[in-house]
Amino acid sequence: MFKKQGLILLLVMILFSASACNLTKENTNGYSDKNIDSNSGQLNPPTNGPNEDISKGDQDIEVDKTKEQISSMSLEEKIGQMLVVGIDGYNLNSNTKNLLDKHKVGGIIVMGENVQDSKQLLSLINEIKKENQKNKIPLFMTIDEEGGRVTRMPKEFKKLPSNKVIGQINNPTFSYKLGSVIAEEIKAFGFNMDFAPVLDINSNPRNLVIGDRAFGAKASIVSSLGIQTMKGIQNQNIIPAVKHFPGHGDTLVDSHKGLPSVSNDLKRLKSLELIPFSEAIKNNADVVMIAHILLPKIDKDNPSSMSKIIITDILRKELKFEGVVITDDMTMGAIVKNYPIGEAAVKSVSAGADIVLVCHGYNNELEVINTLKNAVVKGEISEERIDESVYRILKLKEKYQLKDEIINTVDVNKINSKINNLLNSYVNKK
Repeated sequence: MFKKQGLILLLVMILFSASACNLTKENTNGYSDKNIDSNSGQLNPPTNGPNEDISKGDQDIEVDKTKEQISSMSLEEKIGQMLVVGIDGYNLNSNTKNLLDKHKVGGIIVMGENVQDSKQLLSLINEIKKENQKNKIPLFMTIDEEGGRVTRMPKEFKKLPSNKVIGQINNPTFSYKLGSVIAEEIKAFGFNMDFAPVLDINSNPRNLVIGDRAFGAKASIVSSLGIQTMKGIQNQNIIPAVKHFPGHGDTLVDSHKGLPSVSNDLKRLKSLELIPFSEAIKNNADVVMIAHILLPKIDKDNPSSMSKIIITDILRKELKFEGVVITDDMTMGAIVKNYPIGEAAVKSVSAGADIVLVCHGYNNELEVINTLKNAVVKGEISEERIDESVYRILKLKEKYQLKDEIINTVDVNKINSKINNLLNSYVNKK
C-alpha cells in the first residue's frame, strides 16, 4: 500500500518538474529563453508581442484632414463649394453678399460687365475677398483671360495676341512666356484661376465661336502650344482650366446662342479632338471645362456637360483625369433654351461634374443651389457623390495655397512693360 503511494508521489514530482522546465523555455506570456538577459536575468520585450504591433500601427495612421473637414461641413456648405457664380455691377451688392455669407459659394467669376478700370476692378475683388474672410474656405477668383478677343482686363493694359497668332509663330517658349504674363496680369488683381488655355482644334473654318481662339487646325500644334501656355499660367501659381472638352472646334452653332450638335463618333474624337486634352492631362492639368455640345453618336440624349459617358467614362476613366471638372456657363443658350437650369445642374453633377458655372442671374444661381440641395435630400444624388467633388475642390485650393488676401495696388506700367518686351521679342520683330 505505502509502496504504491510512494510510486504515485514520485511520478507526480517527475511530471511537475517537466512542466516547470517547459514554462522556463516558453512562458504563457509569449516569452522564451531568448527573452531573458543572461546577465541581469530580466525579461527583454517580446519580438512579436502586441505592444510592438500597436506602436507600429500608431505610427502608420495618417489622418486625412480634408476628409475630416468635409465631415464637419453642412450640406449647404458643400453645395456652395460646387458653384462658381457671376455677379452684377461694379461693386459688392446685397445679392453677392448673400451668395457668400448664406450660401458659401466656392468661387466668383468676373465678367467684362463688372470691369470699368484698374482701380475699380481691384476694389471690387478686395471687397469680395474681405466679405468671404468670414468663411473658412477661400474663394476661387476666376476670369476668362485668353488673350485676343476674349479678355476681361481693363483697357489700361496692352492687348495680347490671339491664339491664332501664337499658333502661326509656333514657338513653345513664346507660348510659355505668354501664359506666364497673362497669369501675372490677373494675379496682380487677386485672381487665382483662369479659364484658359483653349485646347479646341479649329478643324471647321466656318466655326466662328472658336476661330482665332484656337492655336491651329492640327492636334500637334494645339497640344504643344496649349500645354506650354498652361504651364506658364501654373508657373505664376494661377490655376489654368483647359477648355472646351471634348472639343468645340468642329461646331457651327455658337453654344452661347443654341445647342451645337456634332456627328463625330468616339473614334474620330480619339484621332483628333481629344489629343490636346489627353496630352494636357499627362502634363498635370488641374481643371477641365466641359462644353455644351451634343454628340449623338456618343450620347444621343445629353449634351457633353450633362453626359456621364463623356465626363465619367471618357474623361475620368479613359483619359484618367483626376482633377476638377467644371461646366461651361449654364446660362448659355445651349442650356437655358433647352433645359430648366436647376435640372441641368443636377444632371451635370450626376454625370461627374464637380463645379457648376453660373455666370448670369442671381435667380439662376439660387435655383441651381436649391435644386442641387433638394436632389440630395430626395436621394437623386448621394451625399457621398457630393463629398467626392468637394474633396477634389478643397484639395485644389490647398495645392495652390489659396487665401483671400487683400491687394493694395496694381502696377499697370510694370505689367505693360513686360507685355511690350515679350511682343517685341516674338511678334513685332522684323
